[in-house]
Parts: sequence; structure tokens; C-alpha cells
Amino acid sequence: MSAKIYYQEDCNLSLLEGKTIAIIGYGSQGHAHALNLKDSGCHVIIGLYKGSKSWAKAEAQGFEVFTADEAAKKADIIMILINDEKQAAMYKRDIEPNLEEGNMLMFAHGFNIHFGLINPPSFVDVTMIAPKGPGHTVRSEYEAGKGVPCLVAVQQDATGKALDMALAYALGIGGARAGVLETTFRTETETDLFGEQAVLCGGVTALMQAGFETLVEAGYDPRNAYFECIHEMKLIVDLIYQSGFAGMRYSISNTAEYGDYVTGPKIITEETKKTMKKILSDIQDGTFAKEFLLDMSDAGGQVHFRAMRRKAAEHPAEVVGEQIRKLYSWSDEDKLINN
Repeated sequence: MSAKIYYQEDCNLSLLEGKTIAIIGYGSQGHAHALNLKDSGCHVIIGLYKGSKSWAKAEAQGFEVFTADEAAKKADIIMILINDEKQAAMYKRDIEPNLEEGNMLMFAHGFNIHFGLINPPSFVDVTMIAPKGPGHTVRSEYEAGKGVPCLVAVQQDATGKALDMALAYALGIGGARAGVLETTFRTETETDLFGEQAVLCGGVTALMQAGFETLVEAGYDPRNAYFECIHEMKLIVDLIYQSGFAGMRYSISNTAEYGDYVTGPKIITEETKKTMKKILSDIQDGTFAKEFLLDMSDAGGQVHFRAMRRKAAEHPAEVVGEQIRKLYSWSDEDKLINN
């Protein structure tokens, strides 16, 4: 049975009237949720750790800022928008002691609930609104009068109104303008991790780098290789985003389309699919979560994570890319990193 999609007419923003919403974290998603909700007429406060560099920024954008425990104490709805690996300890320390009957605890990703790292008491609602886009897009689409599609899930319905309250929140951040797809914490977590690893981040970057390396090793100018295998990826993805694979194939040359059909299956083989199934299995049984949390823990010290990040930053494609991107006067390379 196909899951339901909710739209603006299915959501009642007035359910948030008189409620205090605490956004815990003021990073990419945090600032977008907070600003959109504020612009929708909701009462929003921000919860941060003492000394956070986001404190002054949140205040400058018109919010009252408190420590996470103070914010949780004041709030009816608590949306946790900090890194997955930091959520469980922060929840135990700052949120759990301050939860009251009828509060709603919210997440934008199911990781900590699904893998049992956070176990909320039975007297609170536990829901998820997960925008299918980065925070800066959630904000810019809202400002343009549009919205980013969201997922909605209810893990625990203590009040009998959890879904309606979550949908009101989805409308408040603009998601219901586009559509809100009903799902579960488990489905969202497992599909999100798989998509990131096998396709969107891990798969696509590895594919682009392998193409770049193949051309460079064959003696072609690295700048040519960068243009052909990395730079142009955005052009293709934009076409797919706009009108699917068929629309993309309509827009490219017959030569490119023919090459697409005959070569794609040689790159993504049955062996690749087998590997993808193993990646999914490791996500489903908790192997990936365990490995990730161990590396990110105090004991692990992020040693492996930092080494991988450093190695990736040193790839020749990164060096060439930096030079190429300077050719564009409109390039705003640091915007996403430094905002």
C-alpha cells in the first residue's frame, strides 16, 4: 500500500498557537527551521551549549537563546537538530530531566531513536519531520513562497495528536507547501543512510573521482578531466531534478544518450548491486551505526574519520577543482561552508 502524502490543506498551523518550540542547535537545519517557524508566526527559542559560536548569530536573528536544558524546560515542542553522534549524551543530560507530560520530542533524522540510543518516556509524543534538502534550501524555498518536501513519522503518540502536531510543524517550516510523505523512523533511517552512502555521497563522488583518475592516468589534462567528470555532473543532475531521466535524455545529444544506454550497465554491474545489498544489510543490522559511533566517540577520537577526511581533501581532483572554480566570477565557493 502506498504511503499517504499530506499537503497544506491537511495541516493546521493554529495547533502551534500558544506553544513554545525549542530548536536545539543552530546549524544548517536549525537556523532554517527556526527562521521559517518564526516567519510563520510561531514562538521559537533556541537551545545551545554555553560558548557556542552560533549563540550571537541566533540572537542577532531575533531569537531568545538558552542552554539546551533551559530551552527544554521552557518548551512544549523540542526539535533536536545537532549531529547524530552528539544527540544521545545531550538528550540524557539536558532534555530527559526536563520533559513533561504532553511534550513533543522531534527529530529530523531517525538515527538515534531507531538504533535505541535515545529512549523517550511513554508520556511524550515522539515524531519526525525530515526535510529532503539541506537547511539553506529549506530556508530559501520558504522565502520564495515554496517549500522542500518532507517526511513525517510518528514513533510514539502519547497525546493522540502527534501526527497533527507534526504536520503543523511541517507547514510551519514550509514543507507542506510541497508535500509531506508519511513514513516510519526505521524506513527513513535505513533509506537515508543507504542513499547517502551508496548513491548521493559515497557512490557519486567515488564515480566522479574514478573517471577523473582514468582520464588523467591516460595522459589527458587534469583540467579537461575535471570539466568532463566532475564539473558537468551538476548540469546532468539539474536536468534529472527538473524532469527525470527521460527529460535529461531528451536534453542531451543522441551520442550521449546512446553511450548512456550501452555503457551504464558496464559500470554498474551485478557485482555493484551485490555490494549495494551488503551496504544495506550493514545499515539494517546496525553494523554501520556501531562502527560510526565508535569512531566518533571519545575513545575512538575520530581518528579514522579525520584521516579519511584529510585523504579526501588531498585528492588531485580537489586541487584542480579549486583552480577551475576560480574561473567563474559568480562562484561563491565558501558560502555554504562559512555561512
